[in-house]
Amino acid sequence: MPKPTERNISLTGTIRFTGLKLTNTASYAAGVPGVKAALQHSFKEMGALEALSTLSKMNQKDGFDCPGCAWPDPEVPSKLGEYCENGAKALAEEATYEKADADFFKTHSVEEISTWSDFKIGKSGRLTRPMVLRAGSIHYTPISWENAFTLIADELKTLSHPDEGIFYTSGRSSNEAAFLYGLFVRAFGTNNMPDCSNMCHESSGVGLSETLGIGKGSVTLEDLHEAEVVMVIGQNPGTNHPRMLSALEACKKNDGKIISINPLAEAGLIRFKDPQSLNGMLKGTSLTDIHLQVKINQDVALLKLLMKKLAAQDAKGEKVFDHEFINTYTNGYESFLSDLENYTEATLYELCGIASEQIDQTVALLAKKNKIIICWAMGLTQHKNGVANVKECVNLLLLKGSLGKLGTGTCPVRGHSNVQGDRTVGIMHHVSNELNQSLEKVFGFTPPEKEGLDTVHAVQAMHEGKAKVFIALGGNFASAVADTQYTAEALQRCNLTVQISTKLNRSHLITGQKALILPTLGRSEKDIKNGNQRFLTVENSMGKVHRTKGVLPPKSKQLKSEPEIIGGMADAFFKGKHPVAWKNLGSDYNTIREKIAATITGFEAVTEESKGTGFYLPNNVRELDFSKLPNGKAQFSACAVADHKMKPNELLLMTIRSHDQFNTTIYGLNDRYRGIHNERRIIFMNQTDMTAQHFKKLEIVDLVSNYDSIERRAEQFLVVPYNIPEGNVAAYFPETNMIIPYNHFADYSNTPISKSVIVSVEKR
Repeated sequence: MPKPTERNISLTGTIRFTGLKLTNTASYAAGVPGVKAALQHSFKEMGALEALSTLSKMNQKDGFDCPGCAWPDPEVPSKLGEYCENGAKALAEEATYEKADADFFKTHSVEEISTWSDFKIGKSGRLTRPMVLRAGSIHYTPISWENAFTLIADELKTLSHPDEGIFYTSGRSSNEAAFLYGLFVRAFGTNNMPDCSNMCHESSGVGLSETLGIGKGSVTLEDLHEAEVVMVIGQNPGTNHPRMLSALEACKKNDGKIISINPLAEAGLIRFKDPQSLNGMLKGTSLTDIHLQVKINQDVALLKLLMKKLAAQDAKGEKVFDHEFINTYTNGYESFLSDLENYTEATLYELCGIASEQIDQTVALLAKKNKIIICWAMGLTQHKNGVANVKECVNLLLLKGSLGKLGTGTCPVRGHSNVQGDRTVGIMHHVSNELNQSLEKVFGFTPPEKEGLDTVHAVQAMHEGKAKVFIALGGNFASAVADTQYTAEALQRCNLTVQISTKLNRSHLITGQKALILPTLGRSEKDIKNGNQRFLTVENSMGKVHRTKGVLPPKSKQLKSEPEIIGGMADAFFKGKHPVAWKNLGSDYNTIREKIAATITGFEAVTEESKGTGFYLPNNVRELDFSKLPNGKAQFSACAVADHKMKPNELLLMTIRSHDQFNTTIYGLNDRYRGIHNERRIIFMNQTDMTAQHFKKLEIVDLVSNYDSIERRAEQFLVVPYNIPEGNVAAYFPETNMIIPYNHFADYSNTPISKSVIVSVEKR
């Protein structure tokens, strides 16, 4: 087994407290404070005039797609600006004046930079030119694009088999870049294409595919406006998808009801002050009608309890379920009802921790309504039973006939801006015979038929020396993946690691023997070739494809677009000995789109020269076409409740984001909705648990997990009393990724158990 590199690299930065200040939790989201925070951040990073002019083009049909989340744009975006506070922060991070150039890397070694916090690393600025970290060196030095591509090609050619290469993709890449990347990887000879979906919504994809025949949601933005009930489960839209609050507000104005299900009562679902209107800014809209403060990962128990009570009413002839829909479109109804009988109400009440009055109120509402949408995010998917959580949501929708009509459906809310599009155009470790046949027909080569490695198994392969080259198209792999120590060792055992990036992050420091930084254009920057500006396309979380076209000048003349970088790598590797003209294809986006249209079903409209209004991809659930499933029907599922084998004094931890971050990008040190300011190393704990374990407010503790007799420790956290169910705790990631075991993940989807980790909290 190869040893990790001998550089003295800190995996987390030097641990120090930054001055915690506690305030009351917020009673609403957005409003004046949100506008103020967005503008302050933008003005500081990119100047007032550039910030205002650029923000006016974000998420507009003639502008660029937000580099943050994948929430869809309305058909007629607001003239005042179609962006949220975190979208403005994402733009500011990308368009910052600060630069991590050659002088920066000459001054600061990777060993020194690794001691910085993730926040400080991110503030280093934009990457400006290709850089190489040679074996034995601790400083990145400049390298030409040609030599960088040659270095990658030479290293790939030394591999004894293509499966020794790992090709990761983040969700920020365009459809064109992702398609070309997947094409190159398959032409190289492997399906080792882990991507960020493996770490977040893979459970959604598996659960939805097996029950409804498509691994995506079925709703449109207009459906949310027309729903009678929207259930928001395991999600915090006020921080992670703030523009979603406008859709929930529209639902409320149409007399819809909102049910939120979460271990934390989040400000964004309490009240929303819409910055787009004076009345909204002053008064706001009360969003949640019923908040069910479920215990961590007891969503199946809660949903079973609701459906058990609904079934009892339906059995009395109260017409609660849509039996015509069930008989016409579903399979397994009787087996589902039989499974419900295995659970007593008393057991389900105890597991979920919800009072009977709230359950009865929820049942009364659901019994009368049929236009129901269920939205969810990682609070459902990142568990051992993540797939079961998703399937149980589908069960409820099937019972109510809440699919295939206006105001109904599934709504997994994706995080990164094109994570769904990447998967649609072929970024996946699974083998699709249909896709392989199309690729062979269109491009003239035979793609590999062996299933590739997902994220957790790619890390394991690198750790065991079975994979030796790691290339990342965006992202911050080292910080995003579970089990930081193990993941770092895996990366450091590679011969070469390559990061295609806009900004510096910890993955540029935790490297193989050799490492490359390949700087790319940001979403907001103009992509010009031969005097003509090019556009790219992305797919939002509701399956609509639309174009994105930058408005800012590039931060450096040395930057290349992602398709050009991929084309350059492939050209250097194949040297003209392949049916695909890689370099030309990488620079000709129209041809890439023509090839996508010829290869991927439903993408035919991507070649049209429209004004960028976009088009929806096919969605069988919207058409109530379940012909590809057993018996041609949507499938009911028998899902077991979660069973955490916990010892006395152990607690169940869920990792969360602060309001000042997006994924692993830290915008600032505040989480103002939760009353946390100027600190990230905190653990939210119920006061009863604090008393039982003799912890004082702001006491310094370590968080410890023990899986398979391996102790993992995250050091120095401040205890903060908070409104969270007894037996549950919460803390921010990536700081807590240290204690998430790499080899414990969701059944069937292999998504890490980041939202339900058994821990002990120890005094220092």
